[in-house]
Amino acid sequence: MEVFLQQLINGLTLGSIYGLIAIGYTMVFGIIGMVNFAHGDIFMLSAFIALIFFMLIASWFGAGLIVVALIVVLVLAMFFTSLWNWAIERVAYRPLRGSFRLAPLISAIGMSIFLMNFVQVVQGPRNKSTPPMLNKSITLIESATYSVQISYKQIVIIVTTALLLAAFWYIVQKTPLGRAQRACEQDRKMAALLGIDVDRTISITFIMGAALAAVAGVMYLVLYGVVSFNDGFIPGVKAFTAAVLGGIGSLPGAVIGGLLIGLIEVMWSAYFTIDYKDVAAFCILAIVLVFMPSGLLGRPEVEKV
Repeated sequence: MEVFLQQLINGLTLGSIYGLIAIGYTMVFGIIGMVNFAHGDIFMLSAFIALIFFMLIASWFGAGLIVVALIVVLVLAMFFTSLWNWAIERVAYRPLRGSFRLAPLISAIGMSIFLMNFVQVVQGPRNKSTPPMLNKSITLIESATYSVQISYKQIVIIVTTALLLAAFWYIVQKTPLGRAQRACEQDRKMAALLGIDVDRTISITFIMGAALAAVAGVMYLVLYGVVSFNDGFIPGVKAFTAAVLGGIGSLPGAVIGGLLIGLIEVMWSAYFTIDYKDVAAFCILAIVLVFMPSGLLGRPEVEKV
């Protein structure tokens, strides 16, 4: 039981990161119906931005004010990552919005390759590491053979995900921006006729998704303390899987899907073998989609004839 509880905590921590990335996928897909395959590399880019600013702050002021440094790094990473994603949407996606459906997808794949190689050239192919952060732990259960612990960084990751999910759900459901996003999701042409600036709404959606990816990048850096130029592909694919599993277009579904993917990975690695943890996650996805094609919280599309 102690091992199970410990793996449950680890799975929720990993799944929270997947959930933050998955929200960006589900928001963009919900409005323009495009899978932004560069979103995983935006997450990787944000981790490098956070790493650069953290090392600068640590060299200027020392590593004593770790909490203040992380808050500053988080804000800077969100700003610069959002700026990158805004530029990508303007350059690579907006001109192709009225083209055939595969054009934005091909552009997104090309942008993913560009970002990965850009970071490889600028930062080098080797892993970049940071000093350990927030490593102190709280012991929840102590036994003669095993102790269940939760570290401060795991608490920060889980709480941050819960707060951001609540904040973005409120924005989408209760604010004028959210109403504009939901109107664009249902019918962009009709939303434009009603006075909604569709281009501005889509750009803000990309900025919001990038900000969440930046938070996930900072949390990933805090959790693992290391990042590489190719760290965007696998987490990006898993986050997209989480968005599909939870029901693409649903913010709570994206987070629930991320938590499930994280739990499946960790539990499979703990009780079976680590070699097939990715296979297990995708098998669960396939089984769920067979019985629930719209995902756990997704709504089936209804076309009026």
